[in-house]
Amino acid sequence: MLCELRVTNLGVIEESTVLMGPGLVAVTGETGAGKTMVVGAIELLLGGRADPTMVRQGCAEASVEGRFVDGDREVVLRRVVPLDGRSRAYINGQLATAAALADRGGDLVNLHGQHAHQSLLTAKEQRAALDRFGGIDLVPLQEAEAELVAIDEQLAAMGGDERARAREIDLLRFQVEELDVAAIDDAGEDDQLAKDESLLGDATAHREAAIAALQLLDGDSDVSEGLGVALNNLSDRPPFAELASRLHGLLAELSDVASELRATTDGVEENPQRLEAIVQRRHRLSELRRKYGVDIAAVMAYHREATERLDDLLDHEARAAALDAQRLAAEAARVQAAAVVLAARRRAAPDLAAQVQQFLRQLAMAAAVMAVEVEGESGAEVCLLLAANSGSSLLPLAKVASGGELARVMLALRQVITKAPPTMVFDEVDAGVGGEAAHSIGAALASLAEGHQVLVVTHLAQVAACADQQLKVNKVDDGQAARATVEPLDSDQRIVELSRMLSGSPDSSAAQQHASELLAAAAVLRPS
Repeated sequence: MLCELRVTNLGVIEESTVLMGPGLVAVTGETGAGKTMVVGAIELLLGGRADPTMVRQGCAEASVEGRFVDGDREVVLRRVVPLDGRSRAYINGQLATAAALADRGGDLVNLHGQHAHQSLLTAKEQRAALDRFGGIDLVPLQEAEAELVAIDEQLAAMGGDERARAREIDLLRFQVEELDVAAIDDAGEDDQLAKDESLLGDATAHREAAIAALQLLDGDSDVSEGLGVALNNLSDRPPFAELASRLHGLLAELSDVASELRATTDGVEENPQRLEAIVQRRHRLSELRRKYGVDIAAVMAYHREATERLDDLLDHEARAAALDAQRLAAEAARVQAAAVVLAARRRAAPDLAAQVQQFLRQLAMAAAVMAVEVEGESGAEVCLLLAANSGSSLLPLAKVASGGELARVMLALRQVITKAPPTMVFDEVDAGVGGEAAHSIGAALASLAEGHQVLVVTHLAQVAACADQQLKVNKVDDGQAARATVEPLDSDQRIVELSRMLSGSPDSSAAQQHASELLAAAAVLRPS
């Protein structure tokens, strides 16, 4: 419940901190005193629209802070509205978005007013109200719908529509066949071909150079003969033993080089056909790189991916048939679940309408007639219909309900559907009401407050008398500026305030006697 509300520089409220207890809390005060600012402050905590005009004249920003206790948990929500710039939201001291504030606040407070948060007008809320009342089990329907979505996503991922799938198959088949013919199995093939092309492209010059070198290095050449003569001259002469050994090594190395050169030369052959094949192959690989990847490795990767995708598409018919069978079963399950939900909603609708109508007739709407219309395959099109007066036609709430009537319909619904956030706020639920109906509204609010904290802004003494706690909004205008404060009233102060509300004369002994009687009568309504 809302335990503490702190408001600073919001409209006429300069600064006010209010502690609230459980049960029914009434907010009263003179017309124009600023009661709606209290509701506006709570609305800001629920992520409502932050308007700079809310900021008190001469101040840079307004702020609202609420401390909520829900079981063992404590939550502090805060909203700051600057004169310039965007508003700021905080949850337990941490920055948050207004949407996050609305989500968190929606679990804590439900606000029903004449101008804001009239959620009952939405088809979604009306359907939810019927489902809560009837205890409608939506799980089988939701699961069937989710299964259909999953199957449709799988079908969509298999290639789109038939024509698009056929076009993709044709393209992939061409690409895969082209890459199959290319038969690339080595990412380094192009580098090796470049080397082979260089060798074959200059084979004649390579052989001529090698033959010329062999003529100088062969065993009968002048070079070899000269080295042999030099070695003979130095052999067996101790001063030159080391040099003779080196010459012997040179002759051996020279023989090895000549032998390897001869073998390499024998392997260099002119092969125009092979050279042409290499050139064409390299050109082909270049074309494939241009189409499918920056290098041969990327081309090979694309080949694998395209083959797998083509196999998937070619296998589409079999897989599509299986998925179609699954879809038929899921659709049958959805239709069956929808029929069950429709029947349950239609069974619950008359009872909901009858019970709400019964409460409305206790809330100054004696001639009101209520109906709940359920249409659609699963009954998802739920509409609350109201004829507020005798002779009126049943029409959707949005078309016939005034703000006060709408608030009373919501109050009646809350009487019927007890599941709600811990705190409920009603603004002007008693608009246009007096006499015995006012007592009924007070009793209804008191009954609702047995399981929830209920905050009501009211101008009726009969309603305020039913409250467990009464807050009064006082406004003082010194000619320079108006200031409003929100103060809790003790028992004596409540009698004075109720007297003012009854007769406009807070000091009237007759009015005070009447106020005392109201409080005594209301005490009977509250649980002990």
